[in-house]
Amino acid sequence: MKARSFGVALVWLCLIASSQGQDAQFTQFYAAPTYLSPAFAGTGVQSRLAMQFRDQWPSIPGAFVTYNMAYDQYLSSLNSGIGLIATHDKAGSGAMQYTSITAQYAYEIELKRKVFLRPALQFGYVNHSVDYSSLLFGDQLARGGDIGTYENLAKRNIGYVDMGTGLLFFTPKLWLGMSMLHLNEPNQSLLLGESFVPMKFSMHGGYRMKIRTALIRKHPQAVVVAFNYKSQGKYDQLDIGAYYEQDPFFAGLWYRGLPLKSNGYGATNSDAIAMLVGVNVGNMRIGYSYDLTTSKLAGRSGGAHEISIVYDWADRRKRKAMSKRRVVPCAKF
Repeated sequence: MKARSFGVALVWLCLIASSQGQDAQFTQFYAAPTYLSPAFAGTGVQSRLAMQFRDQWPSIPGAFVTYNMAYDQYLSSLNSGIGLIATHDKAGSGAMQYTSITAQYAYEIELKRKVFLRPALQFGYVNHSVDYSSLLFGDQLARGGDIGTYENLAKRNIGYVDMGTGLLFFTPKLWLGMSMLHLNEPNQSLLLGESFVPMKFSMHGGYRMKIRTALIRKHPQAVVVAFNYKSQGKYDQLDIGAYYEQDPFFAGLWYRGLPLKSNGYGATNSDAIAMLVGVNVGNMRIGYSYDLTTSKLAGRSGGAHEISIVYDWADRRKRKAMSKRRVVPCAKF
């Protein structure tokens, strides 16, 4: 166990010194739409509160745990949406941590009846830190774990401003959007060097299809196909899949990877197959997903568990009026 912990410490110290950071990701990215793009701020009927928890690769020591909370609001009098996101990401037995607070603004343009375009901006502040006391060093192993190199290393942290933009086009049946985050490519180095956060590009979209049946059902059925392609630094991936919805239940199946592209290590770029189930309870939607790893980590990573809770509300009069005027068809999770 000690040898394994020591190895983890060495890996994370190397990452701290030389890597360019990659963003945390969510399988249920449409349950965290404003994390995907600021253009989704205010795309609920009126007010929306979303919370996500993700535990990625729990069987690997020092894996990733991410918490996200977001609030967004549609301002009908200004044809605008505003949002606020708080994200906390931990890795390396909690030694490496990112905490960010981001404010968002989107302006909604009605190109013609029920056809909308939403340009958006976001500005955030990020605190990046490492706690050396959470790592195990070689001299701790030699001395029984009581005295360590970390005692001569202060807890290091830096803060920086982060900027992004997004654009969303949607009709009652389809949507297509893009976002560019970390536009200023901030320096996140903790060792007085240079480790810039690469700009992240995302393109996402989908189509909603109602299932017609011979009988009129109280709860109509629908299938939503969707995709999300993202690229950051040297890495890129594609999430593609579909949902089946019949209130109050929904379920989905996703594939993550680019199987026709090598990952640079002599293997295909295949990451995971994700399964999702969820339920609507009044104004609240609860979703659970599990990522079944398909890469070389399969059988050793423990996959990934993710839970999302979204609460969407409006007063009855505004809900009825807005749902007729503007319908955002994107998947719920």
